[in-house]
Amino acid sequence: MPSEFLDEARLVRYRKFVFDFPERSLAGQVVLIAGATGGLGAATVALLAREGARVVAGYRSNRVRAEELRRAVKEQFDQSIELVEGDLAEAAVRERYVSSAEKLGPLYGVAVFVGDPARVEWNQLDEAAIRAAVEQNYLGPVLLAKRAGEAMLARKTPGSIVLLSTMQAVVPFESSLNYAGPKAALIQAARILAKQWGGPTGVRVNVVAPGVTLAGMAEASIRAGKYDPYLRSGAITRFGRPEDVARVVRFLLEPDNYVTGQTILVDGGLTLRRDRG
Repeated sequence: MPSEFLDEARLVRYRKFVFDFPERSLAGQVVLIAGATGGLGAATVALLAREGARVVAGYRSNRVRAEELRRAVKEQFDQSIELVEGDLAEAAVRERYVSSAEKLGPLYGVAVFVGDPARVEWNQLDEAAIRAAVEQNYLGPVLLAKRAGEAMLARKTPGSIVLLSTMQAVVPFESSLNYAGPKAALIQAARILAKQWGGPTGVRVNVVAPGVTLAGMAEASIRAGKYDPYLRSGAITRFGRPEDVARVVRFLLEPDNYVTGQTILVDGGLTLRRDRG
């Protein structure tokens, strides 16, 4: 019995080597970027704005930097972005992020870049330090994802959410307990949400786990020469760039994408070849 879901017209095109590669597929889509003024978030804002997405850029408190990002996007791409301020640890702020996006139209996509990578020395790692890390690296991002996903499902239109983790959540790194633990939990949360929200009008949820990237959380470590041995040994050919991460986030946000519940490492192979460092 033939499949009732088979698209014969598409198969005919494929036999003629006619394939569908949409361009500017995010043009006009409302996308919320939380942590938008950091290096990785800002690169993603720029890439999506270039494509014509309607971007809402969330930031914690640095209004000056947020305005600089807005001006840069306007100058480079002649696109306007909306700014929304506040700490995602606060429920009212998460609500404001989503409501600000929905004023532009149906919320289609969300990318959450917020987090605090600060490592705590082992002898200073106490309950307060771990609670703070969980709040910044897990609680705020996952509750924003929950709120945004509910908004998408309420409109019964497909959507996409991308959460930001770290290579330290995938491979053990010494002295990263307070940071990597919550980021690892975020990966499992994404799997759960992807499973729970799957379906024809559901929400896809994925994770990007960056490695050593020039702009963003790793910049201080790079400046200090901490990762130079990996370049000398050939474990990686260069440091990561914010554009590397932005392109992967954009891919995962793309409408009709066939990926959900996955974690993509963007680390140049460092976690595969750490023994060479």
